[in-house]
Amino acid sequence: MQDRDAAEALAALGNTTRLKLFRLLVRAGNEGANVGQLQRNLEIPASTLAHHLSSLVRAGLVVQERQGRVVISRVDFRLTVGLVSYLTDECCTGLKVEREEDAA
Repeated sequence: MQDRDAAEALAALGNTTRLKLFRLLVRAGNEGANVGQLQRNLEIPASTLAHHLSSLVRAGLVVQERQGRVVISRVDFRLTVGLVSYLTDECCTGLKVEREEDAA
């Protein structure tokens, strides 16, 4: 994962409503949830939900699939695991502080 992709995903999660929505979809698992289920659980207007869902979709954290007249939203667990790995892959490896004179 690139720095830019991680920053975009984290920025999308940086809103309380989107974070709650994302965590709700994580609980739904691979089955996902339809917009009505999400709206009932979060108790927010449909237009607000659509705005927050579109932010998560743009960041790649959520994928949507139309099943007839119903839209199912799911967490992209592959990307989510990649984001967590990106954040933790250098855990406990120590710091190497590079000074300007060392880099020259």
